Amino acid sequence: MKHLFYFLFLFCAITSFAQEISPEWLTKTPARNIGPGGMSGRVTTIDVVNNTPDIIYVGTASGGVWKSMSGGIDWTPIFNDQLTASIGALAIQQSNPDVIWVGTGEGNPRNSLNGGYGIYKSLDGGKTWQSMGLENTRHIHRIIIHPTQPNTVYVAAIGSPWGIHPERGIYKTTNGGKSWNKILYQNLKTGAADLVMDPTNPNKLIAAMWEHKRDPWFFNSGGEGSGLFVSYDGGESWKEKTEKDGLPKGELGRIGLAIAKNKPNIVYALVEAKKNALYKSVDGGEKWAKVNDKNDIGNRPFYYSDIRVDPENENRLYSVFTYVNVSEDGGKNFSQLMPAYGVSNGVHPDHHAWWIHPEDGNFMIDGNDGGLNITRDGGKSWRFVGNIPVAQFYHISVDNEIPYNVYGGMQDNGSWRGPAYTWRVQGIRNSYWQEIAFGDGFDVVPDLDDSRYGYVMSQQGVVSRYDWKTGNNYLVRPTHPDSEVRLRFNWNAAIGQDPFDNSTVYFGSQFVHKSTDKGLIWEVISPDLTTNDPEKQKQSESGGLTLDATGAENHCTLLVIEPSPLEENMLWAASDDGRVHFTQNGGESWNEVTKGLKGLPTGSWITQIKASNKNKGEALLVANDYRRFNYTPYAYRTTNYGKTWKRIVDAEDVESYTLSIVEDPVTKNLLFLGTDDGLYYSTNAGEQWIKMDPKVFPTVSTKDLVIHPREHDLIIGTFGRAAWVLDDIRPLRALAQQKEIANKANHLFTPPTAYQAAYQQPTGSRFGADAMYHGENRKYGAMFTYFYTAPDQENDEKKKDSLSLQIFDGERLIRTLRRKAPKETGLHRWYWNMDESGVNRPRRKPSKSKREPSGVGVLPGTYIAVLSSATVSNVVEIQVKTDPRIKTSIEGLKKQYEASKQLEALIDLAAKAINQLVESKAIIKDYQQRIQKQDSVAYKATIDKCKDASKEITQLIDLFLGKEDKRQGIVRNPEQTVMTRISTARRYVYSRPNGITTTEEVLMQHASTATKDAVEQVNDFYKNNWEALQKEVEAIELSAFKAVKYFEITE
Repeated sequence: MKHLFYFLFLFCAITSFAQEISPEWLTKTPARNIGPGGMSGRVTTIDVVNNTPDIIYVGTASGGVWKSMSGGIDWTPIFNDQLTASIGALAIQQSNPDVIWVGTGEGNPRNSLNGGYGIYKSLDGGKTWQSMGLENTRHIHRIIIHPTQPNTVYVAAIGSPWGIHPERGIYKTTNGGKSWNKILYQNLKTGAADLVMDPTNPNKLIAAMWEHKRDPWFFNSGGEGSGLFVSYDGGESWKEKTEKDGLPKGELGRIGLAIAKNKPNIVYALVEAKKNALYKSVDGGEKWAKVNDKNDIGNRPFYYSDIRVDPENENRLYSVFTYVNVSEDGGKNFSQLMPAYGVSNGVHPDHHAWWIHPEDGNFMIDGNDGGLNITRDGGKSWRFVGNIPVAQFYHISVDNEIPYNVYGGMQDNGSWRGPAYTWRVQGIRNSYWQEIAFGDGFDVVPDLDDSRYGYVMSQQGVVSRYDWKTGNNYLVRPTHPDSEVRLRFNWNAAIGQDPFDNSTVYFGSQFVHKSTDKGLIWEVISPDLTTNDPEKQKQSESGGLTLDATGAENHCTLLVIEPSPLEENMLWAASDDGRVHFTQNGGESWNEVTKGLKGLPTGSWITQIKASNKNKGEALLVANDYRRFNYTPYAYRTTNYGKTWKRIVDAEDVESYTLSIVEDPVTKNLLFLGTDDGLYYSTNAGEQWIKMDPKVFPTVSTKDLVIHPREHDLIIGTFGRAAWVLDDIRPLRALAQQKEIANKANHLFTPPTAYQAAYQQPTGSRFGADAMYHGENRKYGAMFTYFYTAPDQENDEKKKDSLSLQIFDGERLIRTLRRKAPKETGLHRWYWNMDESGVNRPRRKPSKSKREPSGVGVLPGTYIAVLSSATVSNVVEIQVKTDPRIKTSIEGLKKQYEASKQLEALIDLAAKAINQLVESKAIIKDYQQRIQKQDSVAYKATIDKCKDASKEITQLIDLFLGKEDKRQGIVRNPEQTVMTRISTARRYVYSRPNGITTTEEVLMQHASTATKDAVEQVNDFYKNNWEALQKEVEAIELSAFKAVKYFEITE
């Protein structure tokens, strides 16, 4: 159909494919990760270099692998450019800790898990990675490296819960991953849930096999394939343990295993069965006995079923589940180790990863749905790691404040509001983000009348009105007038704001609900728009051996309600079972248009519909079917209300299934597409798709995309790497509209409005050091983006090219910035601080810099920017505006500007006077030295006059700058000088945007008088002393010739 453009784009793109935007062209204008990091995301696996425990590796459910070299103080993502960001297992080769193995695909099969693409290996501590196969296993939950034969590696592949497939079980390699053998397999639904190795006998393995299956509408844990197996020969043969060996009768489900390091004959198994219980073996796994079947052993085994033993105490046992419970008596009794709620030092619940140092049981690391925690005292106290931004956003939205805010709901972590950028120094801290509602977060819709309020969602269709300032939230969930009708809400239900009436909102169950009073009263405006299949509505029975009816499997529900921005009363609606409808009369009648989606399997998940803002009846649709083990991507466009659909994305275009889409509001040629493996773009309306370079945006599940209507930023909601902003997409828009731009030597794009913002210090603490998260803030100043075509490296003349950026106020040139031309072809940024060219500051040693000095800030208004290279110039306009938070008047700003220019003129006058004085002093010194060499006695009077003149010059310079104090330490000159008076006046003037007061007038008068007096003394010196000294010195014949001697030759 079309060709997939990887980030290794054709190098001949400039000439041969200039119509397409190479991903390499965007690497100098990357997206910004704005966080939050304080509300992190699900950590699935942890490993540490035992001999150097400051080196920590963490795998996350959908945010890749992170590495710390500092014991958890700072972190770096090291898995940005692979095919997946979902991590199920990782292991360090402790004999050579540069060797890291990573198994992809989370092993906790909840409804929102992400799939993987096999196993990867790094030989350099995560700098580079190599795929080592097993791609079709999809989900790997454990990796064990042989302690003395590191080329032997075992992999426990849990497999995909969505599919019935043979690539499951225990795999083994003996050649470092070049080839793999499946050494334990049960059936198409059974995968390896756990695997442990005897620390004293690496040939002894104990494996837990788990039969389970997930459908979009149901989950079942347990079956004949589940069981516990023991091998004594490295997996060559296995013996299953059954009820004869003390395990429970009947079907088994998920089993978690732990083996005591100090006494490896003691093994624990947390067994899901008809009655879930903890079992213990004291003979290495041959015989088992139940030790505890109370609720304190754990819950929800499908989501977490891990058990860990203190390496120094076989009776100290940790059950890792919603909470972490600890037993001191071998599992007979458990108590909660650390609290979550109702305390000020709570640790996030829902735990999945638990690492204990093999030589120090007090050193533990906990990974849960909210991130990472570290203890060094056996769990008495914990340090939360707040700088791993792996939040899982379902949806993303924005308001229209200045600066604007980003909103979104996270998996298991509530709904949040935070700044896209902030007018504070340093970055976007976690404290700038605010949780505005509890629960699993989904869509957040700010009220268009006042973004203090809006709609916020959590599971089971719970929708509320929020007030982020006070927290006074209240429920507005729709009800049905017929008490016998049970509403079905998707885990991630549909909501839509009416674009024509800010008080009207729509919400989806199996019906479309409408409110015209912001959610207080609802009416049903549609019939059931789903298949209403009763076989897919048995969620109360979901779970298998352990019921788990949380609403995650609710089905036959609406996922999408999308009002048209062009056509009042026109709505699109789509469901999780593949049906698509629209109405043009506010719901009086509905038209189904599902059949036109050619190639889309019946019953697919319709994730998004985006109605066009350009043409009525036009829309984009994104669907996927991975919940039925079909990873094919689907995206369509209709131009006729769904009568026909054109497929614009298929398996040849992108690597993984589709999740989100957005069309540029100006040109339909420019599209952005979110998939499970990242972000793609098209500049030809979907005919070709190009993946973003990982230097611009990492591999991560990309759930939602929004283009800000005022600032033209692309806001990206990821399921695993928090929120991102790609600032100002208008250059991409221009390239999509005008392909020839890519053939120019350079091109300057229309810049965004620049604000003369007042910046504050950060909140909470002044200095953040390394452990505090700082999301990347937008840089200060007016931002210019330009395209530059780098010259051929063989052309020496062009290699010397430089660029200038000139700013004009009308016809008056006010600023010139210069830089070396970039070495790389593509988009580049240049920032102007919204200032005019200034004057040099007075110095005892004049500056030799060739850079134009910065001057007075410009007035708000329209300016002309000219970008020039050796051969081409481009002209654009830029708007400069004042800080909208500050009340100012143009009259006041003009007076401030005029006063600033007057003070700048005084600085210029002082600098010129000092420069001349310094130059004169250097001349005197030079002549004095030359005269002394000529004849110090004959010209003693002249030499003394030079010395006196030099001292007088120093005194004159001191009038401007103060006496030079060469003592060490912090010195302060108590004298009032010309420059202190000017500086004082400037500080006051710069802080008066509403006009100059008598205070500033007096200070300016002081500065002017001081400058005038000092300059007059300088003039007097040159008139009365310098001219006479100059004549006297010039009268001396300073010959370079010296008297010579004549030498006689004696015989």
